[in-house]
Amino acid sequence: MARANGRGKRQRGEIEELPSGSLRVKVYAGIDPITKKRYYLTETIPAGPTARKEAEKARTRFLAQVDDRRNPRTRATVDQLLDRWLEVLDVEASTRQGYVKKLNKHVRPLLGKLPVGRLDAETLESFYAVLRKCRDHCGGARKAIEHRKAGPHDCTDKCRPHECKPLAPASIRQIHWILSGALNRAVRWRWIAVNPADQAEKPGMPQPNPHPPTAPEAARLVTQAWKDPDWGAFVWVAMTTGARRSELCGLRWSAVDLDAAVLTLRTALYVDDAGTLREKDTKTHQQRRVALDAETVEVLRDQLARCQERASALGLFLSPDAFVFAPDPDGSVPLVPDTATQRFSRMASRLNIHTNLHALRHYSATELIAAGVDIRTVAGRLGHGGGGATTLRVYAAWLSESDQRAAATLAGRMPPRPPSTRN
Repeated sequence: MARANGRGKRQRGEIEELPSGSLRVKVYAGIDPITKKRYYLTETIPAGPTARKEAEKARTRFLAQVDDRRNPRTRATVDQLLDRWLEVLDVEASTRQGYVKKLNKHVRPLLGKLPVGRLDAETLESFYAVLRKCRDHCGGARKAIEHRKAGPHDCTDKCRPHECKPLAPASIRQIHWILSGALNRAVRWRWIAVNPADQAEKPGMPQPNPHPPTAPEAARLVTQAWKDPDWGAFVWVAMTTGARRSELCGLRWSAVDLDAAVLTLRTALYVDDAGTLREKDTKTHQQRRVALDAETVEVLRDQLARCQERASALGLFLSPDAFVFAPDPDGSVPLVPDTATQRFSRMASRLNIHTNLHALRHYSATELIAAGVDIRTVAGRLGHGGGGATTLRVYAAWLSESDQRAAATLAGRMPPRPPSTRN
């Protein structure tokens, strides 16, 4: 136990001898903010001739940490930290949903029970390595069966042996930054002294590799889509504006000015935890105006006429706030973004074209760049932040091709060299 020194002053901390002969060092470190109980730093020193000396060193180290406020103040687990962090986190509802899904799928199963104070750079780097090997963190159990659905069911050919697939580098990097944000808050709350995510090697930045459909493929896609005029209009506008699917699904007629040939993207749609479709700000929290070409204006005029005709046939009124792309006659219910994605994927599969709805956004960007449109204008149409930095990073390859074409064009306009310079 703690002993008094020669001046009668009580010594801080305790060194207790256990029945095994080992020594347990114990230093008071404050009140645990989670359990509201007294919290102690402890360490057990094995029995031996130098045990007392090592115990004194440990006690001194603990005291220094407490005095310098470098010690963990809690035995809270990573799960408890994440719960508390999510309580105070101020982000968009859809952003929070993405965080919660990644935390529940990857972080909590592997790190959730670990005390925050024991989380270090080595543990985080090992965690990222597991994700790089298998997104289901199977631990090498390759013979397990991946069932098509949970619960009792009759297996079909869709219930197949598990195959390890790595989690995408972009997702691993997102998980790193989510954890880093939570651990930064833990440092601010003095739950821990340092953020281990700052010390861990950060997952590498994935190389952008967009795969837009080729011009012939795009033509086949839009031709197929026109078999349903409403769906054809959606695919056409997606190609010509480069808008995100959630922005197009949330587009209302009040945001479309056909006379001025411009549409204003103010909101986007997302599905909340209860499965309800809701509106929010755009991804960059800014509205943007996108100019329309004459053909796209006519496509939207025809779409408006169809919507008005359907509503009138049922004695309904098409409100200016009706959704442009809606399955119901009065336009009060929008097209669900996931429904649009699934329908587009099925259409592309039937045409044997390996692409997806988001790739139309890449198609719009690459076609504009190939046509010589400046990068800031392309970034503005796509709604990229950072003054075009994102656009430059994602579409660098197409910029290079465009630059080569520009060089060839410039050389073709130069006058011929004098014969004397060719020797």
